[in-house]
Amino acid sequence: MAQLRDLKDELDIVIPTIRNLDFLEMWRPFFQPYHLIIVQDGDPSNTIGVPEGFDYELYNRNDVNRILGPKASCISFKDSACRCFGFLVSKKKYIFTIDDDCFVAKEPSGKEINALEQHIRNLLTPSTPLFFNTLYDPFANGSDFVRGYPFSLREGLPTAISHGLWLNIPDYDALTQLVKPRERNTRYVDAVMTIPKGTLFPMCGMNLAFDRELIGPAMYFGLMGDGQPIGRYDDMWAGWCAKVICDHLLLGVKTGLPYIWHSKASNPFVNLKKEYKGIYWQEDIIPFFQSIALREECTSVHDCYIELANKVKERLGPIDPYFEKLGDAMVTWIEAWNELNPPPPAQTATVAHPNVAMKN
Repeated sequence: MAQLRDLKDELDIVIPTIRNLDFLEMWRPFFQPYHLIIVQDGDPSNTIGVPEGFDYELYNRNDVNRILGPKASCISFKDSACRCFGFLVSKKKYIFTIDDDCFVAKEPSGKEINALEQHIRNLLTPSTPLFFNTLYDPFANGSDFVRGYPFSLREGLPTAISHGLWLNIPDYDALTQLVKPRERNTRYVDAVMTIPKGTLFPMCGMNLAFDRELIGPAMYFGLMGDGQPIGRYDDMWAGWCAKVICDHLLLGVKTGLPYIWHSKASNPFVNLKKEYKGIYWQEDIIPFFQSIALREECTSVHDCYIELANKVKERLGPIDPYFEKLGDAMVTWIEAWNELNPPPPAQTATVAHPNVAMKN
């Protein structure tokens, strides 16, 4: 395995929060070299405390409204989906996003896990979505392609998304939380695998990294939270959209290592109120994504996402008016992305972010 290059100038860490970020103290040895983009949810008059010594930008709702103007309507409020604003304003190639109730996990040997390092390893090595390797990731240390694996496919495809897992509190829906209130994930599986082409997965945003240049415009966490009929489906929505586009554009998605320690179980009754329409709707949403065939003319993430937005309105809109609104928000998101991230030939100046709290 080639030595991983230093990505401190190529990667931003995006954190959505409503509270002081004391959890960063545990992550200091791993995060301090990197730039943080903190998206403050809720009341913008509240002061968010950030430990000394971190290089960060802090955005609140007032900043979102100021920077995006009318397009700010596509950014969710009072929901962790607000994190995608950080994806929008970043200018780095890679993004790692983590929730503020996630801490450093340990390997069975007791060694602390550098989650960021493993995500970087996942993103910098190819994926194999076209043919499954039974030793999981053939590019991991101590692994290779097994007998019978086609040599023509061994070069692999670029990795767009690295999906990490969690020890302690599992990422369960409200119904599973209610029937298994004391269940904890104690299994550490030392494996990374590529999710096969044509297979969807429930993406969790609490321990996630992606190549912003390859898939960034598709990592929109939807309209959730305040004023919306659904919550807690934001990351999964982004995952379904992104996976369909990755499959179309021949990009890879990895899942498995790294683990983080998820410290706090949210209230299952509150979660059920947010999720119940999603639990009902997902029985139509999943077949919709499974049946999507994007046109060959869609050769960029932007083109794919606009076509997907139109299909959402056309095929999911009859289920509930919310999906019409969501489809429109997806288009607004792409317009905002293009405005803040113009193509290189048109990139004559950096975008100014007035009145944003910055710290070095």
